[in-house]
This record gives sequence, structure tokens and C-alpha cells, in this order.
Amino acid sequence: MKPLRPTFNFLDLFAGAGGLSEGFVQAGFESVAHVEADAAACATLKTRQVFHWLKQQNNIQPYVDYLNGQISRNDFWSVAPKSILDSVINEFIEPKTLDSIFEKVDKNLDGKELDLIVGGPPCQAYSLIGRARGNMKDDPRNHLYIQYAEFLKRYQPKYFVFENVLGLLSARDPDGELYFDKMKKLFKEIGYSIEYKTLNAVEFGVLQNRKRIILIGKRGQYHENFYPEFINDIGYATVKDALTDLPKIQAGEGSHLPCEISKNQSKWLKLANISTKFPVTWHQSRPNTKQDLEIYKSVVQVWNEHKKRLNYNDLPERLKSHRVTTSFTDRFKIVAADLPASHTVVAHMSKDGHHYIHPDIEQNRSLTPREAARLQTFPDDYYFESQSGKPSRTSAYKQIGNAVPVLLARVIAEAIKDNLKND
Repeated sequence: MKPLRPTFNFLDLFAGAGGLSEGFVQAGFESVAHVEADAAACATLKTRQVFHWLKQQNNIQPYVDYLNGQISRNDFWSVAPKSILDSVINEFIEPKTLDSIFEKVDKNLDGKELDLIVGGPPCQAYSLIGRARGNMKDDPRNHLYIQYAEFLKRYQPKYFVFENVLGLLSARDPDGELYFDKMKKLFKEIGYSIEYKTLNAVEFGVLQNRKRIILIGKRGQYHENFYPEFINDIGYATVKDALTDLPKIQAGEGSHLPCEISKNQSKWLKLANISTKFPVTWHQSRPNTKQDLEIYKSVVQVWNEHKKRLNYNDLPERLKSHRVTTSFTDRFKIVAADLPASHTVVAHMSKDGHHYIHPDIEQNRSLTPREAARLQTFPDDYYFESQSGKPSRTSAYKQIGNAVPVLLARVIAEAIKDNLKND
């Protein structure tokens, strides 16, 4: 009998809180290592790695105890082998750290061939909003694709997936050359065929309009038409399907600890792999100021009357506190329960926020991290850490907002897996 092909493996660069990685794990890939500069996101990745290891051991109780606040983070992490924690590499990827990172990745590979590299450099330097703020031409993050290429040179994976914002298509270096053209040229020079498309997460069942450039590279310079077809096999839903089983709370209420949810969950929550049997954490609204709550009432009124988002500049002067009025003019965003798709969930919601119009609109508050995580299609058993180990709503918001929606990642992963099987 022909031996079964081992599980395909991957390396996640610029991993963030693991949205892209989680999608590939759900599709059956095995992670070799995650490389990420942010310490809080690395803590989240470590917790997730220990969770996956415990599932493999059929011993998930320590995770339940941790979510319920019965054991400390250090005690929870200590149940797994050191190698599991060491697979999360907290480093900024730059020339002086490459050798150290390579050494750690090599140790985790343990002589195995690497099938896939995934990831995308931080998007601020390429995003239209980032450029509008100025001082981006000299940002070192503009050149992180060069370091990405160093990993391709060293490990020669069969495929790589490079994800980034739409602004990448128009971002230029100080000489006026498109960064995207430079990337494509470099990837081809080191031996990869490349193809790319713009994907919108909403087309694959995610409840938000979130467009991203997804570039796929295949080892070898003369491949064509290898870009996979991505399939939405879960259909579409409304925001209400994603959120209404969570408890009703007011501004400042809730907890990072588990909450009781309704047993009457939507079909979408199950199809999207969001609903789990584990405690649901982080349903905690930030304590909105009286000013924010008054703004929210205006936001809701404009939405109900005109079905559009309120422009920050249209607020009465007494309610304005932001100096920047030329960008983020929709900083107070509506997430309406009856919509099939929301807007992009962004990291700055920790400062301004998204307001969810519940069927019961008496809940006048911002989204909780758990609600934001569901719009990003993170599983309910995903716990978001801080650097210190103390619960931080701000840290959770930032990690969730910056992530690739897990469901979009899973769709990509399933298609890449089919390509690997067929090659």
C-alpha cells in the first residue's frame, strides 16, 4: 500500500494574532513556526499553539481551566513542551535578525522540507490611509518584502501566499517606482511564478467588505494558470446571525472571562467554524464616554433615517474631539444587524469603535472584542492575550482588527492544499 502523504506544513511570517494561520490549521496544515514582532500577538499565538497541542493529546481540560481563570497563563503554558512555545518567534524581521530566525525555524523543521510560506508585511506603509498621514516613504516596513524573499531563497517552499492591502497596487518608492512591480520582479528572479487577484472576504461568507491582494507564488519560473479557484461553500448570512446569541450588555459591562450564550445559534456560526464547545470569552464592552454614547445615538439616527454612516465632520462642534478631520471621517461606524455584510473591522476601534445596532437598540455601546472577533471569523475558543498577561481589551481589539479573516484564510488554504495534492 502506498504510504499516505504527510500533512502539509507552513511557516507564517508577520503572523499577527494568527488569523491567516488559523485558517490553514483548520484546513489541515501543520504550522512549523510563526514569526511576529508584536509581543502581545506572540502571547496570543503561544496560547493558541498550546491549545492545538492539547487537542492532539486529547487533554483539553487545562485550556478550559485557563479560560475560566482557574490557572495562570504561565501555568497553562507550562503544560506543553518547550518546543511548542519556541515555535512562536518574537522578532522583527530584518537583516540582523535573519540568522537567528533561520536557526529557530530550522530547529522546528528538523530536516523536513517546507511546503508553504504564508504572510504579508504590516500594511501601514502601503495603505492609502497610512500614506495620507505622511512620513511613509522612509518607513522600513516598505522593504519587508525583501526579507520575505530571503525566506523563499532559504527554504524554497513549493508555494507561498503573500497577502496585503489594495494600497499595495499604487504605493511607490521615493523614485516613483511601484513597490508591487519591484516585489513581482524580485519573486520571479528568485525562481517563482506568480499570479494574484483582489479578493473580497464577503464573497466567501465573511460578514464584512474586506478587500485584499492575494498573491500566490509557485516554485519554478514558467508555471501559468495555477491560481486556484476559491469556493464559498457556506453561503451568506447577516450580522444578526453572527452576534445575537451573545448576552445583552451595556457600555462598560461584560468580562474577559466566559459568558453564557444562547443555545439557539445560527447555522452560519457552525458552518464558519466559529461556534465551539468551549467557554466564550472577551464579551466585554469598553466604557464609552457620555460624549461617545451621544455620538452613537446620532450615528444610529442617521442610519435609521438615511441608511448611511454619519460623517464625523457633520457632528456638532461640541461633540468633536479629534484634530484629524480629513481621514477616518466614518470613525464611528454602524454594524447593522440586518445587513448581509459589514465594513472592515479595524484596529482603531479600541479608540473610537463600531456600534452594533442590535434588534434591541437599547444596547448603546461599542462592539466587544468577541463580537469583532466573530466578524473576523475567529473561533469562539480563540483567546486574545496581552504582553503582560493581564487582560487588555485594547490589545485584543488591535490584534483582531489587524487580522486576516480566518474564514477567508481557510478558503485559500483549502485551494492551496488541492494544488499541493495535484502537483
